[in-house]
Amino acid sequence: MNRAASPYPPPRPQSPGLSSLKGVIFASIVGSVLVLAAAVLFALLPGSLSEAADFRAARPCSEVSAPENGDCLAEWPATVVSTETGRSNKSVTNWVTLDGGAEEPRLRVRMRGDGPVWEKLKPGDRVTVLSWRGAVWAVEAGELRQDTTAAPGRDATARLAVGLVLLIVGSVFLRGAGWLHRRRATRAQDSPAAQVVVVMAATLLASGIAVTAVTATDTVWLVLLVAAAGCAAVWTATALLLRALARRRTA
Repeated sequence: MNRAASPYPPPRPQSPGLSSLKGVIFASIVGSVLVLAAAVLFALLPGSLSEAADFRAARPCSEVSAPENGDCLAEWPATVVSTETGRSNKSVTNWVTLDGGAEEPRLRVRMRGDGPVWEKLKPGDRVTVLSWRGAVWAVEAGELRQDTTAAPGRDATARLAVGLVLLIVGSVFLRGAGWLHRRRATRAQDSPAAQVVVVMAATLLASGIAVTAVTATDTVWLVLLVAAAGCAAVWTATALLLRALARRRTA
């Protein structure tokens, strides 16, 4: 049984060369954007690292002279007025409102995570507020202490972790663009899905090593050394695995 003729002309098949060219352009653009974003984060990193270093070197206000009081670690008693849980960017946020009495104004701070202090706080509790340069960085309840989201050094850690991940993924995209360009020039056949999966897994593993290094230590040179060594090991193993897959495919 013959099908009715369509009034529209059949779609023209897309040239494999044009399709691969689009892949090269797409990978180049994405890789360049990610690497540029990583460069911007790294450019903003020295300020955050300097602040974190100043915070680690700060001394309690009781141990320093009056001119240095603006840059020392202050602490003062406060009473818990209320606690509340909200949402920010689809994540749960824990807030506590504190009253420092006549000497300190009432303030509302965001606690970091569901730590031991937040779990025990209730209105009327007496706590000790720890501040530096006018920002509350931790709250103490008895022998327990919990940081707030304003604790110095957190921005530096986040920027370094995100910057390393963007740099790794962006480099993979740029490397993939060069690889696609060479395959396009030699008119090579499409690579099997297994090779793509291997590269994706290697990218995730290298990114995970970098993030783990950032969270494990605040020494920048050590983080960069561990991240570089991890990436080198991962990509060496990836290259060997891809070569083995290619030999197996042609065998």
